[in-house]
Amino acid sequence: FVPQPRLQYVPVKGDHVIGIVTAKAGDVFKLDVGGSEQASLSYLAFEGATKRNRPNVQVGDLIYGQFLVANKDMEPEMVCIDSSGRSNGMGIIGQDGFLFKVSLGLIRKLLAPKSEIIQELSQLYPFELVLGMNGRIWVKAKTVQQTLIIVNILEACEYMTAEQRKQALAKLSGN
Repeated sequence: FVPQPRLQYVPVKGDHVIGIVTAKAGDVFKLDVGGSEQASLSYLAFEGATKRNRPNVQVGDLIYGQFLVANKDMEPEMVCIDSSGRSNGMGIIGQDGFLFKVSLGLIRKLLAPKSEIIQELSQLYPFELVLGMNGRIWVKAKTVQQTLIIVNILEACEYMTAEQRKQALAKLSGN
């Protein structure tokens, strides 16, 4: 018996992830988070949400949130607020970016404090970036072309050394 590498994300309490809304069921949204089962997200788990003031969430929306409950015996449950009830950057992600998947190893590298990759990319052009511990990345730059360049660099980082990456970025910035 040889253990196979896990291709599926396993939800961990406290992990920040990007989920895709797949269904609305009463007061709960179902989200695909790349795991073996869907996660649930209450409409009350958003900053300022009340019975009267519901967030405008549609099937297909991307949600950046964190796991409140994640263990093997229960359905994973997400929230879009921190312990003090603030959104803190979580919630519905804009429609006009680009979502793609990378390895969990690369995500960990990108999420490391003072990630060189992110610092180097931010010198190319301004962009928005959302990193999910489930291997999903959402990125948006000023133009579609810039967005795709950033996507391609991030995907290539998986296989490049720091030196190769610096050379590739130097070419792009025209230095």
